[in-house]
Amino acid sequence: MAKNDARLNRINEELKKEISHVLTFELKNPNVTGLISVTRTKITPDFKYAKVYVSILNSKNLEKTMQGLKDSAGFIRSQVAKTVNLRITPELVFELDDSMEYGAKIENILKEIKRND
Repeated sequence: MAKNDARLNRINEELKKEISHVLTFELKNPNVTGLISVTRTKITPDFKYAKVYVSILNSKNLEKTMQGLKDSAGFIRSQVAKTVNLRITPELVFELDDSMEYGAKIENILKEIKRND
């Protein structure tokens, strides 16, 4: 693993932690509902953008929540800038990570198969 990869991984972890914190404690957007988990972040090598993958459970409205996150990206970014020490704080791009939902779906299918045996 190259030195730069290790640095990117470290920054990704730190971003993930800080964005999670902001979403949990500081974001007051009424459109953002449900339990939001940052599953991973992926910063571009030039540090300009970071994709933020989120998993959302029990949201009243998934589209509204995703839009709310996109609308709040500037606020979240400015909060992250206070704690993550980077020369440039990346622009945050929110993406829905449905892998957890997919995993739960598979689990339910397997339970159903077991029950029918």
